[in-house]
Amino acid sequence: MGDVYQALADATRRLILDELSERDGQSLFELCGRLAMRHGVASTRQAISQHLSVLEDAGLVRSERAGRTKFLHLNTEPLRAITERWHIEPKE
Repeated sequence: MGDVYQALADATRRLILDELSERDGQSLFELCGRLAMRHGVASTRQAISQHLSVLEDAGLVRSERAGRTKFLHLNTEPLRAITERWHIEPKE
């Protein structure tokens, strides 16, 4: 498993997680379109694929194939380990 902190250090990767949080189960094509339209990210599909590879290695994104299409899903389990390590009391 890759380093979660290193995966989260890049702004484009954080935007990818934001998009998957808002709409889980997107294809690479859909994700690239949303990143371009909503955030002005002009990265190529290959560059986004490389970012996804880092996120998958860190366990933050998982994928599943349906036919020829690969659907991407957010996995928050590695983030849970971080919040459990440094527990934060809710504000009142």
